[in-house]
Amino acid sequence: MTTWPNIYLQDSATPLMEQLMLFHDHIMLILMMIVTTVSYIMIMLMFNNYTDRNLLEGQMIELIWTVTPTMTLFFIATPSLRLLYLMDEINSPMMTSKAVGHQWYWTYEYSDFNDTEFDSYMTNQENINDLRLLDVDNRMVLPSNTFIRMIVTSTDVIHSWTLPSSGVKIDGTPGRLNQASLMLNRNGLLFGQCSEICGTNHSFMPI
Repeated sequence: MTTWPNIYLQDSATPLMEQLMLFHDHIMLILMMIVTTVSYIMIMLMFNNYTDRNLLEGQMIELIWTVTPTMTLFFIATPSLRLLYLMDEINSPMMTSKAVGHQWYWTYEYSDFNDTEFDSYMTNQENINDLRLLDVDNRMVLPSNTFIRMIVTSTDVIHSWTLPSSGVKIDGTPGRLNQASLMLNRNGLLFGQCSEICGTNHSFMPI
């Protein structure tokens, strides 16, 4: 049986993801209003015998259907640009972590702590407590309530370090360092996957 958490977004683990979820609900509300209004107008046009099908000009209705979408786009663009700015803002991180994508596993580096480095591979399915295609042998550990700078790169092809519950999705490009901000406001086990089609074993490099 399908439950609501299976069709909705994952529970947020960062303040940014909370804002993204609120923005999602905001957009869905606007979309439902648009769909309802357009559906009502279409039904009225089909079943109303008094509709003037020869109407050639109407200054007021033209003004309304020009101004209304403009205002709708304004209410969508304003919070969207704010979130884009917050996602790219990295001020003074308390720690820096680095994820390097390989075909097909991740390497994590903690350069702030004596150059600690380890590889993270997907586990086999022998342990029934592991989540299929999502658990790894060496988990990345990050502190909560700490402003973290996440640096992502790759050694071969383009990968994508994606952690849905944290609102972070950043490409790892060979020869380039991409960065994102991350601050976890709750403890727990978070799962992610590479979201770039990086080869035959693309679905076997979880985070």
